[in-house]
Amino acid sequence: MAAVLLRRLLSSAFDEVYPTLPSDVQTAIKSELLMIIQMETQSSMRKKVCDIAAELARNLIDEDGNNQWPEGLKFLFDSVSSQNVGLREAALHIFWNFPGIFGNQQQHYLDVIKRMLVQCMQDQEHPSIRTLSARATAAFILANEHNVALFKHFADLLPGFLQAVNDSCYQNDDSVLKSLVEIADTVPKYLRPHLEATLQLSLKLCGDTSLNNMQRQLALEVIVTLSETAAAMLRKHTNIVAQTIPQMLAMMVDLEEDEDWANADELEDDDFDSNAVAGESALDRMACGLGGKLVLPMIKEHIMQMLQNPDWKYRHAGLMALSAIGEGCHQQMEGILNEIVNFVLLFLQDPHPRVRYAACNAVGQMATDFAPGFQKKFHEKVIAALLQTMEDQGNQRVQAHAAAALINFTEDCPKSLLIPYLDNLVKHLHSIMVLKLQELIQKGTKLVLEQVVTSIASVADTAEEKFVPYYDLFMPSLKHIVENAVQKELRLLRGKTIECISLIGLAVGKEKFMQDASDVMQLLLKTQTDFNDMEDDDPQVCYAKELKEGFVEYTEQVVKLMVPLLKFYFHDGVRVAAAESMPLLLECARVRGPEYLTQMWHFMCDALIKAIGTEPDSDVLSEIMHSFAKCIEVMGDGCLNNEHFEELGGILKAKLEEHFKNQELRQVKRQDEDYDEQVEESLQDEDDNDVYILTKVSDILHSIFSSYKEKVLPWFEQLLPLIVNLICPHRPWPDRQWGLCIFDDVIEHCSPASFKYAEYFLRPMLQYVCDNSPEVRQAAAYGLGVMAQYGGDNYRPFCTEALPLLVRVIQSADSKTKENVNATENCISAVGKIMKFKPDCVNVEEVLPHWLSWLPLHEDKEEAVQTFSYLCDLIESNHPIVLGPNNTNLPKIFSIIAEGEMHEAIKHEDPCAKRLANVVRQVQTSGGLWTECIAQLSPEQQAAIQELLNSA
Repeated sequence: MAAVLLRRLLSSAFDEVYPTLPSDVQTAIKSELLMIIQMETQSSMRKKVCDIAAELARNLIDEDGNNQWPEGLKFLFDSVSSQNVGLREAALHIFWNFPGIFGNQQQHYLDVIKRMLVQCMQDQEHPSIRTLSARATAAFILANEHNVALFKHFADLLPGFLQAVNDSCYQNDDSVLKSLVEIADTVPKYLRPHLEATLQLSLKLCGDTSLNNMQRQLALEVIVTLSETAAAMLRKHTNIVAQTIPQMLAMMVDLEEDEDWANADELEDDDFDSNAVAGESALDRMACGLGGKLVLPMIKEHIMQMLQNPDWKYRHAGLMALSAIGEGCHQQMEGILNEIVNFVLLFLQDPHPRVRYAACNAVGQMATDFAPGFQKKFHEKVIAALLQTMEDQGNQRVQAHAAAALINFTEDCPKSLLIPYLDNLVKHLHSIMVLKLQELIQKGTKLVLEQVVTSIASVADTAEEKFVPYYDLFMPSLKHIVENAVQKELRLLRGKTIECISLIGLAVGKEKFMQDASDVMQLLLKTQTDFNDMEDDDPQVCYAKELKEGFVEYTEQVVKLMVPLLKFYFHDGVRVAAAESMPLLLECARVRGPEYLTQMWHFMCDALIKAIGTEPDSDVLSEIMHSFAKCIEVMGDGCLNNEHFEELGGILKAKLEEHFKNQELRQVKRQDEDYDEQVEESLQDEDDNDVYILTKVSDILHSIFSSYKEKVLPWFEQLLPLIVNLICPHRPWPDRQWGLCIFDDVIEHCSPASFKYAEYFLRPMLQYVCDNSPEVRQAAAYGLGVMAQYGGDNYRPFCTEALPLLVRVIQSADSKTKENVNATENCISAVGKIMKFKPDCVNVEEVLPHWLSWLPLHEDKEEAVQTFSYLCDLIESNHPIVLGPNNTNLPKIFSIIAEGEMHEAIKHEDPCAKRLANVVRQVQTSGGLWTECIAQLSPEQQAAIQELLNSA
């Protein structure tokens, strides 16, 4: 006990305890530890003392890597060569526990370390020494994971290490095998010189039924992990992959008969130690890792044979395998989907309930993996087959899984496809719900009811207003469940019912829903007295997020539900729910004004900033960052205090640094000898993810600049070098695009103070107007436009310099193609802004006729408003060049206005629409001129002019 406590003290509070001891006590501790190790005869006790020695050694390496316990190192060297097996074990145990013990002397001792490990690995008399030296070797390699030269130097230890993996497994010890899994995960390159041997050994152990399940699964894990961490390396060993697939399938057949399975009401978590679950998971991961081009041809025949096997376990495994490979083999399966679907649907009528269950699983998985094409091609067959399977009254598990598959199907089903089936769907769902509600009251069974309630929600969500006729059929029963299902075991049912009511309310609209919304809200508030009393895993917490716009009227009550939900944010299961709740809060704030959020803002702000710093999932992270940016816009100046700014600055800096680091890592992977086209595909996916997070960093900065203006510039300076790095010429185009967007915000919201930073962005901005990438051109052109609009006098010479560059882009031959049009329109708008806001910098009379000939803007609606606004200024001031001699340009102006209306570039609620309509009305009063203008328009243009007059 003393040994355990001392180690714990050293690991958790070393700096508070050890340095305060007198030096003679420190010396005594070090020498006595080494003495006890030498004297202790009991192996387990000696290991505990070795753990203390390793922990002390770890803390006695200073910042420069000097080992301040040289006696400890000497002891290690002496012990490893000792005749005493216990001391050799002790030395290896300490080295395994702390492989960094050599500190900055490691390179000097490298050959000594290698000799020490080789010598121990060859100890034929003592298996424990071989095992320990193998584990120590793995720990040393893992501790030096970026040192490729060291891998080569230690490559010849691998055969001995693999032998130790094999031997220890047959001594019922899987510790070395676990070390091999870690190496496959973290440093797969170390295995390259002996990859074939590593794979052959893993395959042999996986297939050996004399070993226990955990060992076989770990052996499989080596191969599967390599398919994820070193896919290109593994793709060169197709023979091994081809032999691994039958092993996984054999594991998936390892199922037990269970008489109670079909009607179990409490779903036990899948037995994650079972071979069946391990095999299925491995197959899924390998298909995703290696890709369908390799995996599908190897597995297809096996699955077909399994599905024809008289033993239900094989048919079950074949269907589950089909579900598992859908994501990884997506492209290859699409071509043969018709054949697969027809075959799978037959198994919904299989004599064995667990095969029917597996068929439901396959249908549901395909509905997700191949949406929406799957729904478009197979809606008729699939809906009919699932509804029939849901009637399987004697088998609850099958019924519930058919309902789950129906949810997957309807979630991604286009509304127009679902409507013809609505009557039939509703009839089935309603009759099952009524029946299962009775069963709940009589027998307490709830499994099918939970799924059916979610199916109803999914159908309503897709059908939207078409669900109105069925509203009264479902709502009384659903309200009954919320009111009465308050026992702990019914929490999930109640949570799903809350979600269902919310989605139905959203589908049918406020008028229909209002009669019940108040009742439901009161019920929720009555029973949900305090979220803080709920357990961390209470599903109702997640479903509270579903209180959508239908409840905006009840904003005060929504806050009572939302604040605790956000407090739950850091409980893993609720992270996604909390992120998805944010749009509801923003909608409430939009309806009620920012003061609606003030009572919870301080807490929300803390939670959101922490979440941005810690959220691991990029989709959830981007949603939180987006919501945070929108919240700042709603709350405005003053919503962030100094602590918020300090924490947020550090987090954004880290995100940008990580962005650059990830790019460098991807470039390294592209130089790798195993680089191939499939590696590039996954690198592109990673890149897209990173860029998406970069866009959200830009969103947050945009919100801060628009709320705080130039006051925030001193804070921004910590990020400035990183933003400047984004716009360097050698960076990929998305970096330059988003870097420019951030500087655009600096100019727009902080002018003229922004000129302080002009040395960093002005030259790149002018240069990038003519960039090859249209996205970069657009960001640069927008920046030059706001420079003219908001920049002070310092920017004048640059407006003059920008004009010919903008004109060159507009007049290039392909400027109006689909990929270029947005950038071109931003250039046209920028020219307009230079003429409007800095007229003395350019020859307006010379440029105006060209500018008119480029109008109207169709695509960029925001810039279209700017150009129409300037056009109105010019017309209202009777500008001679715009109107032309004797108003000869008016027909052209009419066609510009008509085109703007036809392309919805004129927003009717914008003051500009009224001004344009007034221009038209003035011409209307002058008889002949009106006739002449209208005569030159097409019928569609004439109709558009009339539409503008009617609406503005």
